[in-house]
Amino acid sequence: MAPLTLTTPTDTSIQIVRRFDAPLHLVWRAFTEAELVRQWLTGKSDHTMPECEIDFRVDGAWRYVWEWPDGKMVGNGIFKHIVEHDHYVHTESFDIAPEMESLVETHFSQDGDATTVTLLIHYENQANRDMSIQHGMGKGMEASFSNLEPLLTTLR
Repeated sequence: MAPLTLTTPTDTSIQIVRRFDAPLHLVWRAFTEAELVRQWLTGKSDHTMPECEIDFRVDGAWRYVWEWPDGKMVGNGIFKHIVEHDHYVHTESFDIAPEMESLVETHFSQDGDATTVTLLIHYENQANRDMSIQHGMGKGMEASFSNLEPLLTTLR
């Protein structure tokens, strides 16, 4: 599939859209089940996710730990809203920049045998939004999404 598109619809938000050649129910599972998330949401090839916890329910928490040869990052948040096979909303913060907490809406839509995932990430201010972009958020997410493609093939 084509790489993601990243736009800035407002001064404080980022929209990321990525299409996957897989049915919605499989893409949904890949985004919401810890054992699957751990396999693809690693970013670059030298990154791993040794810890992945997801309590996928409203007010449930998630926690991811990424490691790479010279570093480590922990992300966490709380699920605020879930409509199964349609969308979910959660908070997101990282130990390397705890002041940059965001609210993430993840939407899923099916078109034939493909699924489009649209993430809308809301930041407190434009500086935080811009810092996320400048630190390579798009490249890291596309690396992870590229990891997801073969996993979705095996789930079929």
